Amino acid sequence: MRKKLIAGIGLALVAGLALSGCSARGTSGSDSASTEIKKGDLIGVALPAKTSQNWVLAGAAFEKSIEDAGFKADIQYANAGNPVPDQQSQISGMVTKGAKVVIIGAADGSQLGSQVKAAKAKGVTVIAWDRNILNTKDVDYYVAFNNYKVGQLQATALLDGLKAEKGSGPYNIELFAGSADDANATVFFNGAMSVLEPKIKDGTLKVTSGQETFQKVQTKGWLAQNAQSRMTDLLSQYYSGDTKLDGVLSPNDTLARAILTATKAAGKPNPVVTGQDSETASIPLIMKGTQYSTIYKNTTEEAQAAIDLVSTLAKGDKPDTKIDKTNNYNGVKTVPAIELTPILVTKENAVEAYKGNDTLEELAKKG
Repeated sequence: MRKKLIAGIGLALVAGLALSGCSARGTSGSDSASTEIKKGDLIGVALPAKTSQNWVLAGAAFEKSIEDAGFKADIQYANAGNPVPDQQSQISGMVTKGAKVVIIGAADGSQLGSQVKAAKAKGVTVIAWDRNILNTKDVDYYVAFNNYKVGQLQATALLDGLKAEKGSGPYNIELFAGSADDANATVFFNGAMSVLEPKIKDGTLKVTSGQETFQKVQTKGWLAQNAQSRMTDLLSQYYSGDTKLDGVLSPNDTLARAILTATKAAGKPNPVVTGQDSETASIPLIMKGTQYSTIYKNTTEEAQAAIDLVSTLAKGDKPDTKIDKTNNYNGVKTVPAIELTPILVTKENAVEAYKGNDTLEELAKKG
């Protein structure tokens, strides 16, 4: 799906990975020294289960990036039925095979402490990818889009959409968040609430159910059926009769579609619904005005950024990283990060936003 990079972002990535000086070969951001990395070394990539389109795309993106950079790849997905122990075993296996770098898209970032500690003891460079690994000092780098910014963009889109499509407020809304075992889910939600909370306090927005905390609005496993079931229950309990649901903060496209399925089944007009990931199934909905917005986070670009980081380390150079406590603090340390910039997409800017991505651009043009 995501074959090419948006040119401007690609250039920004190159700049972001520019060398800021030299260090000892293989120097890492943790307290343990890393083994020297060289071309031809094995790079392990541990990914979660294929629960969304972007995870499916990640494996192929990494395979190409690793091969093009001159390394060897061991790419594995966790089993959907037992993801945490499966990924723990896969990471340990990668270290045993001699991987000099392990890139981890965590199935549950709070349950990998033992595995990354053992990896660091062997001199392996540990890179958290897309999701941070929590409560451990044994993470060298974090490569991800700015996920706090993602939440802020989603909240801004919700407010803009309400104003454009629902007239003057106040507006009745509901909040959804991702899964508690995903470190990003709270970051998305906190970013969104930094924008929405003032509007809730001043009465512009009303969360009719009163469910406003992450614990109450999380969606276990990021599963569509869980979001659809909760939306159905909310509509039944709080939106009977003429009570209108004006908008829903949805953290990704899969859940957005599930929410819209529930509102349609209940006979309610489409609320303004946000999303994330630019999934192919949601682009036509956005162009028709059914789903209001999504966030574009180019998976190919994100995988390439991680391998560019490895290549920089293999040269013995120090990458240009950010120390961003708001976005990259894992509970023990602020992990040095390569941060990519997310793009808010609505039907007004979709064609332009997806330039360079043949599949998404074509879907946007079809309208």
